[in-house]
Amino acid sequence: MFTPKIPPPDTAPTPGTSLVPPLTGLVHPPACTCDHTPAPVPAAPPARPAVQFTPGSLLAAAAGGTAVVLVVGTVLVSMLLAVAITAASVAVCAVVLRSLLNRPNNR
Repeated sequence: MFTPKIPPPDTAPTPGTSLVPPLTGLVHPPACTCDHTPAPVPAAPPARPAVQFTPGSLLAAAAGGTAVVLVVGTVLVSMLLAVAITAASVAVCAVVLRSLLNRPNNR
């Protein structure tokens, strides 16, 4: 039942032959018969001047960066605090369940 079924040597294909016959005589028609001309290359845009910062824009960028850091820090700390409170409550529940299951007669 689990032995492989090997075909007899006279019907097995030889290593040099293929079981799929080659496709011959296929000619694809062209996609279209219209005359294609190359599109004109657009001119390069004019070079932009270098960015220049003023003291006011630097101050605004620093204030914005500080605000982003404070908001992201607050969110991450609150998420950490939520995880810590959840872990503590699960630990308390585990201790209470353990004490109830270990001493069922001492209530």
